[in-house]
Amino acid sequence: MLEFQTTHLDDAETPMSIVEVRGRVDSSNASELGEHLTSLIEQGHIRFVLDFSLLVYMSSAGLRELVNIYRRLQPLGGDLRLANPTARVRDVLELAGLHTVLRVYATRQDAVKSR
Repeated sequence: MLEFQTTHLDDAETPMSIVEVRGRVDSSNASELGEHLTSLIEQGHIRFVLDFSLLVYMSSAGLRELVNIYRRLQPLGGDLRLANPTARVRDVLELAGLHTVLRVYATRQDAVKSR
């Protein structure tokens, strides 16, 4: 099961959307992650922190969705940050080399405060 909880920080110096991703992202549901973020982009939200503290697994299909969203945000001047990945998810990000492309932070607060 995959769930999202989204909070918009519109009062911040730079508006940002915090998306808490819960459960597992695999080939059966990875498109849901992309669809959720795409919907937010279409609503005008282009700066994201994805909180992975409750994400227990991410497959290559999930990584593909992250890369697609990252590529979509770049020409819009957007930003995609990952926060608090579990050890298992961090290992997958590192094995794929995405930790060198996407900014990964230890906490949600660090991700929000970073520039």
